[in-house]
Amino acid sequence: MNSPESALARWGRWLLALVLGLFGLFMVIGGAKLISLGGNWYYAIAGLLSLASAITLARRRPSATLWFGVLFVLTLLWTIWEAGADYWGWVPRFALTLIFAILFSLLLPNLHQHLKRSVARLTTAVLLLAFVIAGGLAFVPHHVTAASNVPAAGDNPFTADTGPSTESGIPSTDWPAYGGNQAAQRYSSATQITPANVKDLQVAWTAKVGDVPTDTRWGVQNTPLKIGNMVYVCGYLNKVEALDAATGEKKWEFDPGITPKSVPYTPSCRSMSFYQDPASTTATANTGTPDAAAPAPATGAMCDSRIILGTLDARVIELDAKTGARCTDFGTNGEVSLTTDMGKVYHGYVAITSPPVVIRDTIVVGHTTVDGQRAFGPAGVTKAYNVKTGELKWAWDAADPTHPEPRQGDDLYKRGSPDVWTSFTGDNKLGLVFLPVANASGDYYSSSRTADENKYSPSLTAIDVETGLPRWSFQNTHDDVWDYDPGSPPTLLDYPQADGTKVPAIIFPTKNGEFYVLNRETGKSLFGVEERPVPQGGFEPAARSKTQPFSKFNSVAQPDLKPENMWGLSPLDQLVCRIQFAEADYRGKFTPPDVKKPIIDYPGYNGGVDWGGVSFDPARGLIISNYNDMPNYTTLVPRAEADKLGWKARDILNDPVQEARAEGAGDPQEGIPVAVNVNAGWQLPATGMLCKEPPYGGIRAIDIRDGRTVWDRPFGTARENGPFGLPTGLPIQIGTPNNGGSVITKSGLVFIAAATDNLIRAIDITTGETIWSAPLPAGAQAMPMVYEQDGREFVVITATGHHFMHTPKGNYVVAYALPKH
Repeated sequence: MNSPESALARWGRWLLALVLGLFGLFMVIGGAKLISLGGNWYYAIAGLLSLASAITLARRRPSATLWFGVLFVLTLLWTIWEAGADYWGWVPRFALTLIFAILFSLLLPNLHQHLKRSVARLTTAVLLLAFVIAGGLAFVPHHVTAASNVPAAGDNPFTADTGPSTESGIPSTDWPAYGGNQAAQRYSSATQITPANVKDLQVAWTAKVGDVPTDTRWGVQNTPLKIGNMVYVCGYLNKVEALDAATGEKKWEFDPGITPKSVPYTPSCRSMSFYQDPASTTATANTGTPDAAAPAPATGAMCDSRIILGTLDARVIELDAKTGARCTDFGTNGEVSLTTDMGKVYHGYVAITSPPVVIRDTIVVGHTTVDGQRAFGPAGVTKAYNVKTGELKWAWDAADPTHPEPRQGDDLYKRGSPDVWTSFTGDNKLGLVFLPVANASGDYYSSSRTADENKYSPSLTAIDVETGLPRWSFQNTHDDVWDYDPGSPPTLLDYPQADGTKVPAIIFPTKNGEFYVLNRETGKSLFGVEERPVPQGGFEPAARSKTQPFSKFNSVAQPDLKPENMWGLSPLDQLVCRIQFAEADYRGKFTPPDVKKPIIDYPGYNGGVDWGGVSFDPARGLIISNYNDMPNYTTLVPRAEADKLGWKARDILNDPVQEARAEGAGDPQEGIPVAVNVNAGWQLPATGMLCKEPPYGGIRAIDIRDGRTVWDRPFGTARENGPFGLPTGLPIQIGTPNNGGSVITKSGLVFIAAATDNLIRAIDITTGETIWSAPLPAGAQAMPMVYEQDGREFVVITATGHHFMHTPKGNYVVAYALPKH
């Protein structure tokens, strides 16, 4: 007969019994579902054991200890078998059971009258110690590839020769282009801030540029330019400010008059462009490499140096870099409209979100055409203008690639043709512009595409800047229905050969994680590409390519997912994810989408490597790439079903009444047989947690000589992340989603923000370890830039947040420097 128990012990026993009972019931029901789908039996068995333990515990039977002990041992053995030494694999499998065990141990004296309290206390102490040790291990970085054989810095053997211009050479004092120079290497020869003194960095100045959005779309993603003593920043709705480079004081402001209705997916203004008239060196940027071809200084006329802005309502505007006044000799009152000849254009469907690029005397301008609404919306044509007059030189359309000559009329280009939405690069010496060509509208259906569209999208295509004709094209995905359009700006370098010559090369990172290194003159791979068989079938079986290109250089794509990779805070949400995994059609990379079952896209459309791109150290020959490691859970929806759900294309995208969604979440794709529903990142709506186990993002150093991974680490902490959208405040290096790139300095530092923990950090390029970080006033999904002014080196980042990344909004520009002496 049991002895009397206190009210506290009785209520504790009943409460634990109730929790174990509810836990067991969920596990039994969900486990039975998983078994019916051919999945793992553990969950159902564990559920039965938990129910038995709950019932006997409620009745205060000593056998409750036996039932729970079996559950505990079974869970421990199963965790070891499935997760092995993978720390993150232990969290959903064993953490909750360990907590249950601690609570159960407190009730042992109440269940076993003859058990010594010292034994019960020892059991509790051992379990608590195990919990503390397990919790402490969360703060140890996992999935780390330690640095090895790090190349020493040389005399910049991989510098790209792109011909004489303001943007050529390696920047030091200035930052005249989005990627630092025309080669987009994102590298500065500045050396004042070093691994030894970076810990002393402090905020030198802070400015607020533009407004803070009040609607549900935010994320300017801007990287400023620095020319002379001015920093040029683009804010929300394309408001441009020129700031004093030393103090952040505003010098002038320009408002192009954009309204929120023009905002597409985000109000991105990733950067602007700079043009210096060769007839004048009044405001020549100091790039560290003198322009030998520049003539002697001429008059300081208005607009001898120009800031070139692409707007959210698809205009190109040129401003005098000194005053912010319109350059009235360009186009009409200083602007041209990209939508001329495009036919019907809806609010927010055509926007310039990445900077125009100047090659020789030509501005090349791409644009984003919003995905998912209409399969035959505005064309994706890329246009080129004379940089001084605004005269249209050519217009290249992937749907009609051999006829780039200017046309006059209305609706002259194939509707829905592939666009070039991301940043791109050019080469003055070769006279080429390298376009990362996206998909035709209707990303998840390819049968309506023309032969030319299937050839040029998605791809990296080199266009002759004088004629607008393609010189070469390299396709990164065949017949793409996974939204694997390239998002990264390609990076240029010259590759030394054994005979002393150099091959002009280009680094082409992709969303599906492949890194291609090509000869930028011919488009041929320097390291080889392998066509591998991929899964077939899906909604359009005849349209699927039998093979896909895989790089022999390097890839940040991880091995294919298995059921064991499903994650959660507990076995409950892990079980839900395993059920969803079993319900999907997943046969590895490039599983074709279908209406019968959801598929798993891995990596998802956010990467791999997205618009943040890579930085490149020409002295060490190292590529630095941050990347995402997340799947998408994608379902095709038949047209009739989409119509019943009310999924219709909108004429105004940025309706303040409508909540912003991730791309593909309930997109109608009007004009083709299927709509699409994408769960970006494959998140559970109840907890907001991702179904794949961490890490969700990383950062890697790659040796350009052979594609070897020099080091690799999770990137981003749980500081501002957690279940149910609640920040944990913990510096656990879980590896978070990230968007935005990095910058390298000659002293051996990598500066980067990008992650969802709202930190800017400095990483030692020789180890991969973070040696300095600072919290930002908002999310910083942008690339930093580095410059020197008045003898000080500055690191500048814009912090405006991003709605898709769930980082807080703002309108900040923050500059860091060492203390003045």
